[in-house]
This record gives sequence, structure tokens and C-alpha cells, in this order.
Amino acid sequence: MFDSATTNLLRAVLDDVCAEIPRSETNVRTHVAAKLLECAGNGERSIEVLRTAGKQALGRFQRY
Repeated sequence: MFDSATTNLLRAVLDDVCAEIPRSETNVRTHVAAKLLECAGNGERSIEVLRTAGKQALGRFQRY
């Protein structure tokens, strides 16, 4: 479980990375969120590193 600061950071990065993704595209957002959680679970807290990881995860979905 993450502290509230980390949770807020992850939520902000997810919202930033997925800004162009409709909320109805839950599979895309879930995939990006899972990658962000994985990264944070490995101890990463840098907003830039998390943002890069999120964008790489988003890259899997070419149409976005």
C-alpha cells in the first residue's frame, strides 16, 4: 500500500498521461495504471520517470 502522497502522485501522472483517453477506455487506463503501480512498487517516485513509464505503456495502444 502506498502513502497518500504517492497515491496522489500516481493519480496525477495517470490523469496527465491519459488526458486524451476517454474514461470509457478502461482497458487503456487500466494498463497504464498497472505499469505506474509496478514502477512505484519498485521504489520509483520521480514524476518524470513515472510519466515516461506511463507514456511507454500508452504506446502499446497505437491509435492514441
